[in-house]
Parts: sequence; structure tokens; C-alpha cells
Amino acid sequence: MQLTHKIALYPTPEQANYFARACGTARKVWNWALNEWNRQYAAGQRPSAMALKKQFNAIKYNLFPWLKDIHRDAHAQPFAHLGKAWSRFFADVKANKRAHAPRFKKKGRCPDSFYVANDKFSVTAKNVRLPKIGDVSMAEALRFDGNLLSATVSRTANRWFIAIQVEVSDAEFYRTRKASGITGVDLGIKFAATLSTGEAIEAPKPLKAALRRLRVRGRRLSRKIEAAKAAAGFAPKSRLPKDVKLSVSNNHRKSTATLARLHARIARVRADFTHKLTTRLCRENQAVVIEDLHVKGMLANKRLARALSDIGFGMFRTQIEYKAKRFGTRLVIANRWYPSSRLCSVCHWKYETLRLNDREWTCPQCGTHHDRDHNAALNLERLATATALPVASPSGNGGAAAGMVPVAAGKVTPVRYECGQQDTSGQEKNRAHLRALS
Repeated sequence: MQLTHKIALYPTPEQANYFARACGTARKVWNWALNEWNRQYAAGQRPSAMALKKQFNAIKYNLFPWLKDIHRDAHAQPFAHLGKAWSRFFADVKANKRAHAPRFKKKGRCPDSFYVANDKFSVTAKNVRLPKIGDVSMAEALRFDGNLLSATVSRTANRWFIAIQVEVSDAEFYRTRKASGITGVDLGIKFAATLSTGEAIEAPKPLKAALRRLRVRGRRLSRKIEAAKAAAGFAPKSRLPKDVKLSVSNNHRKSTATLARLHARIARVRADFTHKLTTRLCRENQAVVIEDLHVKGMLANKRLARALSDIGFGMFRTQIEYKAKRFGTRLVIANRWYPSSRLCSVCHWKYETLRLNDREWTCPQCGTHHDRDHNAALNLERLATATALPVASPSGNGGAAAGMVPVAAGKVTPVRYECGQQDTSGQEKNRAHLRALS
């Protein structure tokens, strides 16, 4: 099993300068390789990452003599990354998926990072020894014990981080659950997650809280860019030619860094909330049920896109999938057409005309008054039990007619993992039940 620990670094000014040059080297080599790939492909040749790497190694120190000051891993790995990018592109084209060819990287418009091989660095306590610069202080010690596989140094705003990939044993990878509940989770905007237990968890919504500061700092940066255009003789709000570079003042750099720090803080707050929520759900439950949300389609709604992005539905799905594997939690993904909000969780009557702004409704058949989100979470919880409700087919409005929903229709998608060693608290009585489900 492989785990990655991302740790903040405290480099000296000289070390930070080397990091910036190494990132620039990786970006320069990527652009060279991509340009050469495109040229050879247009000429009818069949380029490959390995052939381009050999071609570059034969001329690199004559063409770019400053590469001698940067460790070779920084200008060797971009070829492997480019090969993988083209492989993904051709695989998507072959599968009739929407494909994006690799693009050139521009300074300031792409993430800064460079690669270090496992035999070129070592970790001791709160220090990491990197080639060319020696020991760099880390914010914390490496959490995992195992074989070091690789490291990637990256920059977010004005801070540097190192992500160390470690191959760990099963005992290190699998975690112990503290409880054995079964929970349905309904994601929403008003509350980030509504659990079938009735608990509603509100998201911090860091983007909404910092929106005014973002606008103020964005306007400050925009004014400095317009001033640089005027000094270069261009009209305000005009589009610059591709080969024109504006002069960047110190105040321009400071304003850019200030805005980047605010964006980084927003991302950290959102990630912290999502990590804590997904860890808690996997640690306290033997089965968790969520919906297969079409996040990209939801973001097409301009009125809801900002609020949806501020919660991070995609990040929630990604995190809970790999954490369920670590905690041995059974993750069930309900079909996106399953009418979880429209079904009465008591009698299964279906409310066909339920609208998005109807937050509460009363079942005309059994008289139960429902909160929309809690009712959806209860219906999702039933998908992990022996009396699971069916998943509607993609046809029609939820795929089932109004009234009672038949007992056998559709499927659920369980995501099962091999569980590591768990404690025995409350699990023996559920093992037969789970074996019946699987």
C-alpha cells in the first residue's frame, strides 16, 4: 500500500531561490518536450517520451548551460509526465470521451513543482536532505514508516511543501474503527451533509466569508496591471499581444502574493473541513451511503455554482473513497437517478412534483412530515440494509411512477474493500448481515 504525506517546508532564502529555479527548469523542459513532440507528430513521425529524453540529454548542456546548477531529476521527470499525459489523451479519444491534449505551461499560470527520486533524498526527524541544497526544515516529522518512493516539492502561494510517497505495510495502512453504525449522507448547500441520524453539518463556506476581501484585493491587482499597460503605451482594458510582456513592479508582486495567500487560505479551510468530516464518517461507521452526484452538471447552474464549489462535493467523494478503504468501511454509491428526496422514508410513496425549493413536505399517504434532506438521508441509509429501496432507472423523472415504488427494481453500487484488522467492538453481530449483503 502507498501513502503520501504533504509537509510544509521552511527553506532559507537561498533554498527557496533554488526551489523556484528548479520549478522553472521543470516547466522549461516540459515546454521543450511538448513542442518537439508536436513538431515530430506533424511531420508524420511517432514520438515517444523516452526518445525525446535521449534527444534532450544529448544537447541539454549546450542548449541550456544553466541546467548544471539544477539537479537532473528536475529536468528528467517532465518527459515521463508528458508520456503519461499523451497516453491519457489517446485513451480518452479511443473511448470516445472528452479529451484534452497536453498544453504548454506558462509561468504564474501553472502549479510550480519538481520531482526528486527516492535515492536522492533522505528524511531525519524534522529535516529532509535534498540534492544540491542539503537539509531543509519541515513543519512536522514524516508520519509513515516504510520505503520512500519519491518526493515532489511544490509551491502554494508563498509557501513551499514536500509530498513524500511511502510504501507502508498493511498494519500501517489500515485503521481501526471506533463504532459500527450505518449512515446515509445527503449532501446539500444549506447544510454540507445531513446524516440519517438527524444531524445536520454546516460547512464553513470560506469563499463566501472571504468574497469581499477577494474583490478588494483583485481590484488592487487589476489597477496595477492597467497602470503597467498605460506605461507600455497600450489602451486600458485592451488585450495584449502574445509576445508582449509588461514590466512588473514590486507593488505588483506584493499584490499578487497577497491575493494568492487569500486563495490558499480558502482552499485550506475547505480541505480541513472535508478531511475531518470524511474521517469521522469512515471511523464511526461500517457502512456509508452517498449519492453519485453529477458535480460537473450541477456547476453548470450559474446560480448555484459558487455555493456548490464552496462546499466541495468532488473533494468529499474523492476523500471518502480512499478513507473507506483504510477503515474497512463499506461505501455504497446510490445511482444519481435514485429519487432519495421524493420517496417517503416511512411508506415509500413517491412525490413526483417535488421542487428544489420545497424544503419540507408531508406524505399524503401516511401523513408523515418530512424534512427534505433528512428524508433523503434516511432513504439512502436503507440502501445499505436488507430492506433496501430500489434505485430508479435513468428513464423519466426518477424512473418510477407516482405512488408505491416496487420492491425489486434497479441496482445499487457497493464499493467494497478488503478490511484490515479491526477491533471487536459491536462488529460480531453485524458480520452475518454484511456477508448476506455482499
